[in-house]
Amino acid sequence: MRLVLKLLLVLLAGFASVMWLAELGGSVEIRLADLWIGMPLAAAILALIGGFLLLHGLLRLWSWLLAWPERRRLRLHLEHRAEADLALTRGLVALAAGRPDAARIEVARARRLMGDTPQLLLLAAEAARAEGDEPAATLAFEALAAQPEARFLGLRGLLRQAEARGDWDAARDIAAEAQAKEPEAEWLRAERSEVARRREDWSEALALSGADAPRAALSLAAARQEGDPVRAGELERQAFLAEPGFTPAVLAHANRLLDAGHPRRARGVLQQGWNAAPHPDIAEALLALETDRIRRVRLVDELTRQTMAHPESRLLRARVALDAGLTGRARHELTLWRETGQADRRCYALLGEVERAEHGPDAAREREAGWLREAAQAPLEPVWRCGHCGAEHNAWKPLCQACGTAGAIVWSGAAR
Repeated sequence: MRLVLKLLLVLLAGFASVMWLAELGGSVEIRLADLWIGMPLAAAILALIGGFLLLHGLLRLWSWLLAWPERRRLRLHLEHRAEADLALTRGLVALAAGRPDAARIEVARARRLMGDTPQLLLLAAEAARAEGDEPAATLAFEALAAQPEARFLGLRGLLRQAEARGDWDAARDIAAEAQAKEPEAEWLRAERSEVARRREDWSEALALSGADAPRAALSLAAARQEGDPVRAGELERQAFLAEPGFTPAVLAHANRLLDAGHPRRARGVLQQGWNAAPHPDIAEALLALETDRIRRVRLVDELTRQTMAHPESRLLRARVALDAGLTGRARHELTLWRETGQADRRCYALLGEVERAEHGPDAAREREAGWLREAAQAPLEPVWRCGHCGAEHNAWKPLCQACGTAGAIVWSGAAR
């Protein structure tokens, strides 16, 4: 409505102006040498307005003609963009449907239309990887990384490739560069920590580890690689404090204290480790501090005071009692363990030794054979086992060589 009113006002103003000019009268004369031009004032004004409008129209036409090639290029660009977007969509659908060959065809068509945009390069790389063409994927990821705004995407793809082929040195460099590009990417810190573990660079793995990482295992592994004894001792102490029940850390810290001339503190560490998680290696380390067999019995009584019902405590008390000639006490401990229904074959093997100690090799042969038959049916003794893949190890190691998982080897009793 407002537009109509404005138009009416303009028309009325124009009509009023024409009428006013018609009533105004007068003329306009132009003399140039012998040339004379004369016309009424109203006609002169109308001619001036008409000339202005004509000139304006010609200029607009000229501008339109000059801009025509650019408009044509823009129209073609938009058409190509629409076709490329359609090809990109078809490529994504093909890749999701498990047809990487079709996806690569669509990506090639889109790249011919639009060039190497980040979206197309990323899809080209993923399609090549899905088809097993790693060299082509590498080229696409490198081209992606060469574009400043998409460099992180390219580095991420190159990192995945390096990890897939087990090139952990390259993975370390790429991951560090990627995190420098995106410092807030938390997953990259975890990725760098995992790469450091694969490279067995335990100091870097420890420095990059998060709150849920096996810090005790990483600290001990870093201590084993540390050339400075003082720093190594501090890392062993950190491992022990992080997990007092982690036997390798207990033994490492205790041995470091023994070497430094602190046997009482070392014994306290062994005691604390045993209370947290009884382990035969802790018992062996403690027994090495005492050679007298009767005193060993008292030492073990003190060690196992808080864990008397634990299978390792029963076994240790029975073993030192048998070594001291206290066969009755040894049998009592083993019987209590056996009655729990959780005794492993070590219990029955030691019962056979008790029979030999009490009755002699010949007289105890039949009873010993009976215990050995039960041992064959009993669960096997605990071993160091990878909690990730189940592979067994003779001793604790920071990295499972079977599956490459760090910090997963634990003392475990399970059927083998």
